[in-house]
Amino acid sequence: MPTATSWLTAAAATAIAAVAIVLIVWRTRRRRRRPGLPPGSFGWPLVGETLDFVSCAYSPHPESFVDKRRSLYGSSVFVSHLFGSATVVTADAEVSRAALQGEAARALVPWYPRSLTELMGNSSILLINGPLHRRLHGLVAAFFKSDHLKSQLTADMHRRLPAALAAAAQSSESPLLRVQHLAKSVVFEILVRGLIGLESGSEMQQLKQEFQEFIVGLMSLPIKLPGTRLYRSLQAKKRMARLIQRIIREKRAGRGAANLPPRAAIDVLISDGSDELTDELISDNMIDLMIPAEDSVPVLITLAVKFLSECPLALHQLEEENMQLKRQKTDKGETLQWTDYMSLSFTQHVITETLRLGNIIGGIMRKAVRDVELKGHLIPKGWCVFVYFRSVHLDDSLYDEPYKFNPWRWKEKDMSSGSFTPFGGGQRLCPGLDLARLEASIFLHHLVTSFRWVAEEDHIVNFPTVRLKRGMPIRVTKKINDD
Repeated sequence: MPTATSWLTAAAATAIAAVAIVLIVWRTRRRRRRPGLPPGSFGWPLVGETLDFVSCAYSPHPESFVDKRRSLYGSSVFVSHLFGSATVVTADAEVSRAALQGEAARALVPWYPRSLTELMGNSSILLINGPLHRRLHGLVAAFFKSDHLKSQLTADMHRRLPAALAAAAQSSESPLLRVQHLAKSVVFEILVRGLIGLESGSEMQQLKQEFQEFIVGLMSLPIKLPGTRLYRSLQAKKRMARLIQRIIREKRAGRGAANLPPRAAIDVLISDGSDELTDELISDNMIDLMIPAEDSVPVLITLAVKFLSECPLALHQLEEENMQLKRQKTDKGETLQWTDYMSLSFTQHVITETLRLGNIIGGIMRKAVRDVELKGHLIPKGWCVFVYFRSVHLDDSLYDEPYKFNPWRWKEKDMSSGSFTPFGGGQRLCPGLDLARLEASIFLHHLVTSFRWVAEEDHIVNFPTVRLKRGMPIRVTKKINDD
């Protein structure tokens, strides 16, 4: 009869054999290189190079993951194994451009971590493909570009931002204002009003609380058991969806009462009349479109303040440009319009440089639905391609002194080239890019024309999302009679 020792010996032998098989399969897979594949390595069995990528992502220079391999392989396009998938990483501007637009891009579909896909759902604008994506993206993008929404957003910022800044400045003799927190508070309510038409009040506060519960689960472990982070975030999304679907039903019921132009993005989708645009699909996408209000736009504003604080010459020129506009409008007795903010050339250069240096979106992943070639590089079916914006934006062959904050570079630099893609590109170009620039322009205008500040030390955290560790604290003092 087998003894306990023999059982343990057999189990150990089985485990060793299993590990050996995994290693043999992995090494064999690494050797079978198809023609056209870039150079590279899958790294360790099972985990690949994910641990090294994450380790670099938490460092002050996440691009070091790419830099090491670019130096090792002599190529900005290389093979890796990230987050459970064989991956071709590209830090080459032309290859990245081909992955985002053109014929090859049609064979590449969005790929995200499982927790994010669970929370977004199958009908998310971030995940769907084909005619439905083009229809949904086109409707949303057209409304986001409309003069109506930009005028409404500008008026909302005028109403809320000065009061919020003044309240922070009056809290003590030398008040500490955390830019990231203030920007989130202001931007969220304004964007939600533009998305679903919800005004400030108890429902807005409820939505804000539920959204906070929802968004922290985007990068969680993909476990949906009760009590887990992902489960709580999914429940929060359900509660938000019920609130938004009630708003949709009320709007549908009142559509025949008046033939008014759409006042929010939700009105555009409701009035489209397509059977594909169900209440559930609309509500889910309204929630997805709230993410920039919590994440990218406030971080853009915060990074701009940080970089300006570290570059007095740029801050001075920005202040002069905005003070000149303010005086002109005041002398004429006019209110600033959205077109005034977008006409401030140096302010736009500051925002552009902040996007390049800050890399709020470090990169995107796509999965090949068939074999596809990108500028001579093969992406096999089922593999991912990781378009790493950050390394392109910090490439010293494309930008002089790439780690230096230099807004003046954009007086000559062409933004339409493939070397600048902070909002993605092609059919999945971020529909809210103009709104992000406008909100950042208005925030900076009110800050520099009404206050002076001294920034405290803070550090950028780059993973899992870009943010300031302390929320970018600044000590503000109100200007007297515009100095």
